[in-house]
Amino acid sequence: MILTTHGEQRVTQSRTALADDLEASGQLADPVWRKAFEAVPRHRFVPECWVLTGGERRHVTSADPDWLDVVYSDDALATQLTGGVATSSSTAPGLMLVMLQALDVADGHRVLEIATGTGYNAALLCERLGSQRVVTVEVDPVLARLAETRLRSSGFDPLVRVGDGRDGCPAGAPYDRLIATCVFATVPAAWLEQVRPTGLIVCPVGWGTVRLVVTDDGRAAEGRFLPEGSYFMAVREAGATGAPAHPGRPGTARARTTGLDLTDVTSDEAFRFVLSLVAPETLLSWERADDGQVTAVELWGGDAAWARVSGGTVRQTGPRLLWDAVEAAYALYVENGRPGRERFGVTVTAAGQRVWLDTPSRPVPVVPAVV
Repeated sequence: MILTTHGEQRVTQSRTALADDLEASGQLADPVWRKAFEAVPRHRFVPECWVLTGGERRHVTSADPDWLDVVYSDDALATQLTGGVATSSSTAPGLMLVMLQALDVADGHRVLEIATGTGYNAALLCERLGSQRVVTVEVDPVLARLAETRLRSSGFDPLVRVGDGRDGCPAGAPYDRLIATCVFATVPAAWLEQVRPTGLIVCPVGWGTVRLVVTDDGRAAEGRFLPEGSYFMAVREAGATGAPAHPGRPGTARARTTGLDLTDVTSDEAFRFVLSLVAPETLLSWERADDGQVTAVELWGGDAAWARVSGGTVRQTGPRLLWDAVEAAYALYVENGRPGRERFGVTVTAAGQRVWLDTPSRPVPVVPAVV
């Protein structure tokens, strides 16, 4: 895309305005990161996107008069659709900033990024640390190629690799920091071997982001969730969406009654975070009457687990009883004073992952998807 001098001035003003908004909101406290946000041109990484306008998906390109306003908003922007489902996006800058500041990088650090996406986050890391200290991995070869081209044209030259982020990038290890920009049900144990002892891992798990510190012996990583919510697309295979397909409503299912108020399940964002930990790799949807009252809730996973609640009756089937998991999660949530994300933590070892509340000695029961 070619911008006139006037257009370049508007871009500069837009980047400054975005940094001003992030600073005014209290999200941008580090002047070094402010300099990076002012320097890196988000519009070069998002030449087109899809946004919701009035409940309808709208395709925005550089030909639209409000393109720069959209690109330099503090919003997540869908940048790739697969079968009508968004499979890549440019994360909301405010959330990117929260995660980058939690990463606590310093001059000389080497960083591995998982899920290159548009390349914008990698560009911010390059601006802060230097391109030679950034390695980024993307599972989708088309996205990787586009991101690499956009990075090069913007003056950045990190190492871009095509591969499954769950494997990391062992050839470039060890890293001082690792940051992921897609959501995981469990933090891959392979990363422990690639991040140096006392190094940091910042990774979305469920509907939150956990900040882990690798132990001195490198055999484990442990830490708490950040207080802010985070909603990322799931780690996936190339060409897939990462979201579990709806199994269809089965003709036969176990039935029983429930006393749990559907509004409590759907309206409390903090509880839905807890549910994302207790019943990972599960989608939740609900239906409303004309007056806004929630009339039905449905859950499903890729392992064919399914549950639907309507009129006080639960029907569920599959290898996991999902509504049982909802009720157990809600009981845990209420009994512990409706805890926020920051009270939860994760411990990762080669043997697997443990989620806990307040201290590692208080594990949270998890009902994982059946592979």
